Amino acid sequence: METIFKEKQKFTQWWLWLFLIGLGIFQVYGLFSQLIKDVPFGNKPMSDMGLIFFTLIPFGLIAFFWYMKLETEIDEKEIRITFIPLTKKTLKWDEIKSAAIIEYKFVGYGVRLFTSYGTVYNTKGKTGLAVELNSGEKILIGTQKAEELTKNIEKHHKNKFVI
Repeated sequence: METIFKEKQKFTQWWLWLFLIGLGIFQVYGLFSQLIKDVPFGNKPMSDMGLIFFTLIPFGLIAFFWYMKLETEIDEKEIRITFIPLTKKTLKWDEIKSAAIIEYKFVGYGVRLFTSYGTVYNTKGKTGLAVELNSGEKILIGTQKAEELTKNIEKHHKNKFVI
């Protein structure tokens, strides 16, 4: 099946990376201070093994956010949403009641459940494809390519697309 739309999004917010890298640097400083300089880190220092383990957490988060991405693929038969490494969902066009490009209020990032928009898949921004299924379930997929997405859905699935 020919793909009519494809988008890959990653977390590129400068403030997120500044926070994660800053947290990592702070932890490395504590590790260096306690293990190399032999100066306890903090008022109530952890054991050396505890500090080593605690230092790995920010680097695990950095790796997690580096690897994480939202992929959206649309073809004649379905919409595929993959939020690596969290979830994968397929929506068949015959299950879709309507689809529309909307601007939404901030709902957070990642996979958000139980919002007024239904389940939200978002990495940044405030524009997305709002899908309502025949069952009444709502799904919102964030996009950075709203114009291209609109053009392709109007061309191939005009009967489902709400302007």
